[in-house]
Amino acid sequence: MSPRTPVRRLRLGLPRRMFSQLLLMQVAVAAGVAVLATGLFLAPLGKQLDEQAMRRALAIAQTTAAQPQLAEDFRTSLPTPGGPVQQEAERIRRASGAEYVVVMNLHGVRWSHTDPGRIGEVVSTDPSGALAGREVMGIDRGTLGRSARGKVPLRDAEGRIIGAVSVGIEYNSVRAKLVHAIPGLFAYAGAALAIGALAAYLISRRVQRQTRDLAFSDISALLSEREAMLHGIKEGVVALDRAGRVRLLNDEARRLLGIGEEALGRPLDEALGAGRTTDVLAGRVTGTDLLTVRGPRVLLANRMPTEDGGAVATLRDRTELERIGRELDSTRGLIDALRAQDHEHANRMHTLLGLLELEMYEDAVEFVGEVVGEHRVTAEQVTEKVHDPLLAALLVGKATVAAERGVALWVADGTLLPDRLIDPRGLVTVVGNLVDNALDAVAGTRHALVEVELRAEGRTAVLRVRDTGPGVPADRRELIFTDGWSTKRPPAHGKRGIGLSLVCRLAERQGGCVRVDEAEGGGAEFTVVLPEALSEEPG
Repeated sequence: MSPRTPVRRLRLGLPRRMFSQLLLMQVAVAAGVAVLATGLFLAPLGKQLDEQAMRRALAIAQTTAAQPQLAEDFRTSLPTPGGPVQQEAERIRRASGAEYVVVMNLHGVRWSHTDPGRIGEVVSTDPSGALAGREVMGIDRGTLGRSARGKVPLRDAEGRIIGAVSVGIEYNSVRAKLVHAIPGLFAYAGAALAIGALAAYLISRRVQRQTRDLAFSDISALLSEREAMLHGIKEGVVALDRAGRVRLLNDEARRLLGIGEEALGRPLDEALGAGRTTDVLAGRVTGTDLLTVRGPRVLLANRMPTEDGGAVATLRDRTELERIGRELDSTRGLIDALRAQDHEHANRMHTLLGLLELEMYEDAVEFVGEVVGEHRVTAEQVTEKVHDPLLAALLVGKATVAAERGVALWVADGTLLPDRLIDPRGLVTVVGNLVDNALDAVAGTRHALVEVELRAEGRTAVLRVRDTGPGVPADRRELIFTDGWSTKRPPAHGKRGIGLSLVCRLAERQGGCVRVDEAEGGGAEFTVVLPEALSEEPG
């Protein structure tokens, strides 16, 4: 058996492409509007033409009845085909283009007619309205067919009604005017339809370019995919329009920025408030992988303009990465310190071995006591003044690192901090950042010194870190607390310019403040005030 040839079925329906669908729908709408407008114009046009014909007939009748000679001839003559009334009526009919001009007496007997044979006969339509003194107009059917009529009373010189005048306009002429107007209307409607179709084509072409010639189903699928993608990715996405208003926020952006649905449609400055984060997202700060701090989070932001004048910004949470990076820096510093201590410990062991080999036992005991005493004194000095274990351990560790870097780290005499810190980890972060910056500032200088002062004033904790470094110029004392600002070379793990910004944010979050001044004798002095940082003293 021969294989059957597949039969292609004709599928009817709208075209798939948006361009074709829009064009078809707009042309259909334009055609419908043109047809409707033409019908709505023709409907009152016929009535208007009828009204004009009736008024024209009534005007001719009024003009005819107003002639005094006609009334006098009507009273003094008989209804004959050659009478003066018939002659005058025919003259008026030919001059006005009316179908007929009929003059009748009070009994409806004709004195004139287009057909002379009907003179002397009673009229075929009711003349009572005109004979009663009223002017009547309408469309009626008589001996000559359908016509637009006007009837008025005929009065003598004293104003008495002696008859009536009836004038008719052939209705076929009225209909001919209507039919004659239809081609013009259709021409205008066709021109309007053509202009509408051209406009629809141009609009559809513009929509086609803007939508990349996609089908409605493709756009719907893209929107669904976009929603799933935006709310599924782990990066924050913020879309702005050309006026800087927020028009899109995914779930991660809301979490990172700490805002919700109320931000949509609002200007960025109003939704986020003033700050570096707002400046970065608004494009007032340019660059790639810009660091910013929003609340407790360290964010990495990138901004890309769009064709419509808006922009899309992406945000990545680097809080954990920055913490790990700082721990890595601390670990590297500790490793360097341990390596240096290893060398120093080896030297001490060699010295101790030499003393023992020379049988200088008393000197060996004294040497070991001095070495152990140095570390013990440092730890005791710190713990006597700083009672919080985390903070004391931090300062002891920093003192060891400072000694290996050739820097003297002192705890000021006025230091006294009880073990009543509400957030010791936050204060550890503040002290650690400020001490690290101070050590970096004085490293490699002669008589390098870093002094830390911690004291409690009621429930307020006051921290001061002084160094003998080059200090901070007056014009940069506000700038150094800006996210991402730093004079140091970036480390291998990422960016700099976060430490002082975090210190500032931690202080502000607790209602406090941080400032930098010139230290006595030169260098920088950082002061951090943290209200409500300590719990109430036990009663």
